[in-house]
Amino acid sequence: MRGLLKPAAWLTCLFAMATAGCSSGAGTASGSAGRAADSPTASATSRAAGTTSYAPYVSATEAAGTDTAGSPTTYNLAFVISGGDGCTPEWNGTEAIGDTAVASRIAKLTAGGGTVRVSFGGASGTELAAACTSAAALAAAYGEALDAAGSDQADFDIEGDQVGDADAVARRSAAIALLQKERSGLEVTFTLPVMPSGLDEDGLALLASANTYDVQVAGVNLMTMNYGESYTGDMGAYALTSARAAHTQLKSVFGLSDAAAWRGMALTSMLGVNDVAGETFTLADAAEVRAFAERKEIAWVSMWSTFRDVPCEDGDDARDDAATDCSGVSQHAGAFAEALSG
Repeated sequence: MRGLLKPAAWLTCLFAMATAGCSSGAGTASGSAGRAADSPTASATSRAAGTTSYAPYVSATEAAGTDTAGSPTTYNLAFVISGGDGCTPEWNGTEAIGDTAVASRIAKLTAGGGTVRVSFGGASGTELAAACTSAAALAAAYGEALDAAGSDQADFDIEGDQVGDADAVARRSAAIALLQKERSGLEVTFTLPVMPSGLDEDGLALLASANTYDVQVAGVNLMTMNYGESYTGDMGAYALTSARAAHTQLKSVFGLSDAAAWRGMALTSMLGVNDVAGETFTLADAAEVRAFAERKEIAWVSMWSTFRDVPCEDGDDARDDAATDCSGVSQHAGAFAEALSG
């Protein structure tokens, strides 16, 4: 998503959401892991069938008129990155993590009962795992941002070269493990690129690293977008194909049942005209993704992003380029939120 300006069976202990537990030893599944895979924890079973949550990405620093459209359960605050080359977390790399305007914005977002999930990373700027030189310093930076937001939910949106940066991947995994030891209730998700063929080798290696460090992962959020110029067809169909491919991987890699693998998944689409030529995610696609997610009991669906969920002012419904502040398709304000929230 834009910024704002060979796996083995021991990976079964990865999904904390979908399993009852895992071993205390890094990289070694407990003897009961196979049975646990079909036994969701309370966080998973608390969701009744058909209650897939809606959790859009929102700007942490600037309000959009469509932020609350669709009555989100959770808001993904985008993004916390390095405030330069150092290990100092900032909102979008420009605003202090304790900025009072951001704190006020978060308070308004949560006033209606929703929660906030702090999203670290994104496609622009310097990701903290690349800027911080130690796991301890990185964990402290993550913790500072979570405290500022008053959140116990952390999303790690890892894109581009960062997915395959082995040093940053290991440092991030170690830091998250440290953070979870300090904060037993911390819910961690990874947001990763996906193709219609599923997660790539780097994405799977990143999840393997999390497992090696005993990170408890609540779910994997698939970015169903930016497939490349060879994919110019139905974006709704591509999203479903990508989800099915990843589901097969998660079942195989983590030893999960069908249901548990779906419950450990989330789906995020870029609404309207995407930033890859030929890709346009329509309102019909959004309704198709929502219906599929409900059938499969996928944990949550999301979109990039609330500030794009409006028609473009010039009325042009056939824009050649993706816009940062409108969808580029014919719609009314908040229409994608309504479709994705069901």
